[in-house]
Amino acid sequence: MRILGVDPGSRLTGYGCVDVEGGKVRLVTHGVLKVAGIHAKELLPLEKRLLLIYQGLNEIILKYKPQIMVVEKIFFAKNALSALKLGHARGAAVLTGAMHSLEIVEYSPTEVKSSLVGFGRADKTQIAKMLQIILGRQDFLTHDASDALSLAISHAYRLPKQWTLRQTSL
Repeated sequence: MRILGVDPGSRLTGYGCVDVEGGKVRLVTHGVLKVAGIHAKELLPLEKRLLLIYQGLNEIILKYKPQIMVVEKIFFAKNALSALKLGHARGAAVLTGAMHSLEIVEYSPTEVKSSLVGFGRADKTQIAKMLQIILGRQDFLTHDASDALSLAISHAYRLPKQWTLRQTSL
């Protein structure tokens, strides 16, 4: 079974893909889609960023052929405008997965942190360190990639142990 975790953002969208075979998790790929602009302070219009999220995830899905996409559940943010932009980015990601007939699964940040670290309030550094323990040494450019991988692995831990790559149509 191949699982794609996506951490959507209006500037950076993280992705992480894992295989589950016989109850074991193996890294396929991880990275970040930069959708803000070429320069750090440059900001593309929202519609262009959403298009870049769609195009980037579309390429990833076509290349790696996951069966499941895992995204973070919507949460309440202090800044309404940031939450709205995040909702748009999340919508673009979910729609892309749905267009490829992927099963879409959602988890709250607390659920993911609890399943990986055993503590729902773990910080991003603790999550990245746990991912390195599970997958081996990894260099994450940003927390967006490690967050996406944590979503995928959190779902992998919830699957029945009998899943193997041979049972899927890769």
